[in-house]
Amino acid sequence: MDTDFSTLDLTVADGVAELRLNRPERANSLNRPMWGELRRAAHALDAEPSVRVVVLTGNGPHFCAGIDLGMLAEFRAGSESGGGVDCAGRASEQLRRTILDLQDVLSSLERCRKPVLAAVHGACVGAGLDLAVACDLRYASADAQFVLKEVDMGLAADVGVLQRLPRIVGEGVARELAYTCRAVSGSEAAELRLVNRCFDTPEELAKGVLELARELAAKSPLALRGTKHAITYARDHSIADGLDQIATWNSGTLLSADLDEALAAFREKRPARFDN
Repeated sequence: MDTDFSTLDLTVADGVAELRLNRPERANSLNRPMWGELRRAAHALDAEPSVRVVVLTGNGPHFCAGIDLGMLAEFRAGSESGGGVDCAGRASEQLRRTILDLQDVLSSLERCRKPVLAAVHGACVGAGLDLAVACDLRYASADAQFVLKEVDMGLAADVGVLQRLPRIVGEGVARELAYTCRAVSGSEAAELRLVNRCFDTPEELAKGVLELARELAAKSPLALRGTKHAITYARDHSIADGLDQIATWNSGTLLSADLDEALAAFREKRPARFDN
């Protein structure tokens, strides 16, 4: 598996991949290399059979301070210069393609067939929140600060949070957080259901999320992948479409070695042991 990253740390043990944003001196802000490496990591983790669950977190005191300001300066410089082309329309098209590419980076975590758990401590600002809501589950420490910062920066968030956050916390809360740009603590995030649980300290957060990840990694990988796909599919389709999708999935995967092992473990009163 590809683990040659300059802005990320990746370790794998017991079926759990721990993927850490690794620019602590910049509060793990997302610079251009990190965007590319996040997508590459998501693809690698999706393809690696020994990885069953992914934990995404940040090295240092913060999860992610959002997009690197150097990248925003690049966008401004490109816009003012016409994007290297002598046509405003073509320069705008280039910027649109860049935005779509950044959207795809975060969507690659959502497309990853394995559950992705975000462990958020410290700052989770702007694109950092976009990153967190692209994960399956979110957990926070009490010191976490979630801020949808874009309106205060004079722009509209454009890499996924405005589309995903309302499905998580409801439209009214999402609009409030987007319009006001106010900070939400880890404990309030749990009350809003932005995160599944708030831990008292970053140390307890890291321990608790890793324990949960190991628990999930012991379950049927095929069943977890099918469940993730079904929930994501149902979110964007009608109930009838979702029912049809899961019927098709189970018609092809229900009679599996994982089902046989689960039934045998139940009969024999022992933990199930599933192949990758």
